[in-house]
Amino acid sequence: EVQLQASGGGLVQAGGSLRLSCTASGFSFDNYAIGWFRQAPGKEREGVSCISGSDGSTYYADSVKGRFSISRDNAKNTVYLQMSSLKPEDTAVYYCAAAQGLIYSDYDKRSRYDYWGQGTQVTVSS
Repeated sequence: EVQLQASGGGLVQAGGSLRLSCTASGFSFDNYAIGWFRQAPGKEREGVSCISGSDGSTYYADSVKGRFSISRDNAKNTVYLQMSSLKPEDTAVYYCAAAQGLIYSDYDKRSRYDYWGQGTQVTVSS
């Protein structure tokens, strides 16, 4: 069975840090790009970051560049999102997703991802 599980969310003060994890099973993890999306109340789900399953390329939304860092540990079937210098506007439910054959221009396109996790809540207080 294909599963993606996001974890590591919680409550943190502005300027603090959190590390999210996405653990996968049931598919060829190494061959899939893994993306992180987030959705705040009343807003559309948006792409945050992505890491390639082929050449290790990474992508970041402009709003998180310099603050977030994505990495993967294929031996553990896990992708991490290290979030630093958090802002109240980062508050959202964060989802991880898997895509095979993803191209550069599609990294933040929800429709290109095959599998989705349940999401984990991140709340940043002022």
